[in-house]
Amino acid sequence: MVKLLDKIAEKKVVRALAEAESKTSGEIRVHVKRGATKDALLEARRVFRKIGMHRTKAHSGVLIFIAWKNRNFAIVGDEGIHRVTGDAFWNATRDRMQEEFVKGELVRGILAGILEVEEQLKKYFPRAADDRNELPDTVTEGN
Repeated sequence: MVKLLDKIAEKKVVRALAEAESKTSGEIRVHVKRGATKDALLEARRVFRKIGMHRTKAHSGVLIFIAWKNRNFAIVGDEGIHRVTGDAFWNATRDRMQEEFVKGELVRGILAGILEVEEQLKKYFPRAADDRNELPDTVTEGN
């Protein structure tokens, strides 16, 4: 299977994930689906659980889910982060990412989303001295 993100793009995203997580106890993951989806939010929630993001200590995991074929995407945050940020944050992050996706800029859109999430996670879930990376800093990909 040909990957949607080439090696250089994937390295940029993984580097951004690691950088963001170095400043917070929160966890951020990116999942890219090659195909289309009718309901990105529903599918993002399914992937969120499938890759174990609901198991983080502070419930501060965030998944950026993209179905690139039909330019559909969703951002899902666990209950800890959602409780302190509310819908306005998720909507603003979605809009910022959408600005790049409309231009066909997949990687720039993902990076914009990571930066927006990083700011909120740093604010509400600062990195603790005993923090450990609970989830791998990788991009998952599916059909």
